[in-house]
Amino acid sequence: MIAQDLLAYEPKSLTVDGLSGSTWTMRYLDEGPTSNAPSDQPNSPPSDSGPILCVHGNPTWSFYFRRVVQRFSPARRVVAVDHLGCGRSDKPSKSEFDYCLASHRDNLIRLIDQLDLSQTTLLAHDWGGAIGLAALCERRDRFKRIVLLNTGAFPPPYLPLRIAACRWPWVGPLGVRGFNAFARAAQTMTVSRQPLPADVRRGMIAPYDSWANRVAIDAFVQDIPMHRSHRTFPVLQKLESELPSLAGLPILLVWGMKDWCFRPECLERFQGHWPDARVVPIDDAGHYVLEDAPTETLNAIDEFLQST
Repeated sequence: MIAQDLLAYEPKSLTVDGLSGSTWTMRYLDEGPTSNAPSDQPNSPPSDSGPILCVHGNPTWSFYFRRVVQRFSPARRVVAVDHLGCGRSDKPSKSEFDYCLASHRDNLIRLIDQLDLSQTTLLAHDWGGAIGLAALCERRDRFKRIVLLNTGAFPPPYLPLRIAACRWPWVGPLGVRGFNAFARAAQTMTVSRQPLPADVRRGMIAPYDSWANRVAIDAFVQDIPMHRSHRTFPVLQKLESELPSLAGLPILLVWGMKDWCFRPECLERFQGHWPDARVVPIDDAGHYVLEDAPTETLNAIDEFLQST
């Protein structure tokens, strides 16, 4: 098992569709009580607490939510997906699977339906925010709360140069897929307080150990729409138009304020749509806020779950 010492949970499998009639295996963690029955744990949440659905971004995988599983699965069901091409899921080539926001959204919807999730709390980070919220909008009746960590759900207002370089013809794919530059750079550029421990660095990049296995990392970068002609631009535009309709849900926004990618402007953009959302800014934390400030982040989520 990948990173057995830090992610000691066996994944489950779901079959999803690829191109030309192909099918692929998407894996996910599913830990904790599988029903809404009251737990016998002390101080357990009420019976309508519902599951937590964790949706990762790029270049992470369900490993990013290992502390969430450990913290909450004794009393709550926690489901953490590995998008196709990521983590322990299959990694088809671009000719075998259409790597884009809409495809990842559809795979997540299939998982939600297959597991019959209800009263769900969406917990999403990075690209997981757009994927998770897009799925939520299609299955609104299955969700109860939203928790977002340093993410976006709208056409990007800017593109940092260090990411733009990963999109340059020839040079970008060579760096991202050939040298694993995107995932390796993320190990240092996403934290502010202190470097990631060596075992965490190994766990983060363990699934991305070859050119073929880095296909989704490159595809996510290429799927960032900087022009209206990009096919993902209208998907994000539609998603943002739907955000105000979610304002009635309990919403928590935990933000590492030293994130150079999903900068505080992204937080403010969410606040414009959700003025009543709870906001927990962590001034000295970076993009990987669950790694940089785990105690503050988990405590904020715990308090939010207990009070809503």
